[in-house]
Amino acid sequence: MPSSRASSTDAAKPPAGSGGVQSLERAFDLLERMADAGGEVGLSELSASSGLPLPTIHRLMRTLVACGYVRQQTNRRYALGPRLIRLGESASRLLGTWARPYLARLVDETGETANMALLDGDEVVYVAQVPSRHSMRMFTEVGRRVLPHSTGVGKALLAHLPADEVRDLLARTGMPAATDRTITTPDRFLAALDEVRATGYAVDDNEQEVGVRCLAVPIPGSPTAAAISISGPAGRVTEAATGRIVPVLQEVAGALSEVLTNASS
Repeated sequence: MPSSRASSTDAAKPPAGSGGVQSLERAFDLLERMADAGGEVGLSELSASSGLPLPTIHRLMRTLVACGYVRQQTNRRYALGPRLIRLGESASRLLGTWARPYLARLVDETGETANMALLDGDEVVYVAQVPSRHSMRMFTEVGRRVLPHSTGVGKALLAHLPADEVRDLLARTGMPAATDRTITTPDRFLAALDEVRATGYAVDDNEQEVGVRCLAVPIPGSPTAAAISISGPAGRVTEAATGRIVPVLQEVAGALSEVLTNASS
């Protein structure tokens, strides 16, 4: 799910009449550009993408380095700093707190365990869960990390990335088989993502765990790539139940999108 943030020089300019502090807006814009780059970045690259002059970039980066939010490498290029980890962990917990009432609604309307997950680097991390009330139910601990190729939320999160980025990710992680139903080749996985885009939802059909089916949808417009899902025994989450469950998932994802969008604006 690619970021919707503009990459033109206009992105560096504060909105007219925003009343914000321009240096802060510029600093956060640079941090987001570094996150989008996914690795080290040079001052000239940041200047070219943001439209800001090099002296301004240098002054902002010097401040971010001093605060620990950016680190300068030995090759004089820059990377995101360790102090951001604490902020990210706190934000993930808060995101899970916001999501819980919506996940509870999913449980009420579908009867199955509901999860929220984020794409963190090359992995999927579960940040919130509300369990089913059935005695036989699925349980995934909050904080668990899994590879995306064998999960419904992973497919939902990767479906809107360019194919070459997906191939690169799969090359880094590998595609180990969790079950005999796991997709283990990039071509088959990309075909599965085509189906996600066509239908609007993703399916994990016994691919992560035998006897378990999962249905997942992305949260549109989320400030970070996020998805929600329900999972349960394959005997309950059947093909027939899918037609009833998916519209509920999509409606809840839309409602949660509004909350997250308003919170980040």
